[in-house]
Amino acid sequence: MRIIGIDPGTGILGFGVIDAEGGKTTLVTAGVITTPAHTPLPERLEEIFNGLEEIVAETNPSIMAIEKLFFAQNVTTAMSVSHARGVAMLVGQRAKLQIEEYTPLQIKQTMTGYGRATKKQMQEMVRLQLNLKEVPKPDDCADALAAAIMCSFMLKVP
Repeated sequence: MRIIGIDPGTGILGFGVIDAEGGKTTLVTAGVITTPAHTPLPERLEEIFNGLEEIVAETNPSIMAIEKLFFAQNVTTAMSVSHARGVAMLVGQRAKLQIEEYTPLQIKQTMTGYGRATKKQMQEMVRLQLNLKEVPKPDDCADALAAAIMCSFMLKVP
């Protein structure tokens, strides 16, 4: 089963595509979609939409695992992430993907056994789970892969 994980953001949106089979997960592709900081929001969202649509078309996943928005101290950041999250979910819906949502706390707990794991700990667990030589970078990419890996655990992919 092919799963795309999404770590939403308007400046940097992380994505990671994995194959999950027989209790093993393997990396297909991963990276980030970046948009210039002072670009109007509608243009940034369109860039995210187009980029994700292309990735989904190229990799053909059947499931999208996306981070749920959690409490954020900065309301502006929370709103921005919400916009990017909505665009990503729209891409998934249009591609007829099964969409699974997880909080960062759930992902950390599942990946490391500790809900307050550091970025470094999460990156290392993603590296180990995917049998990579180096940790995936940037953080947004590793977070997206962690969401995809968690999804494979939660759905108990055969």
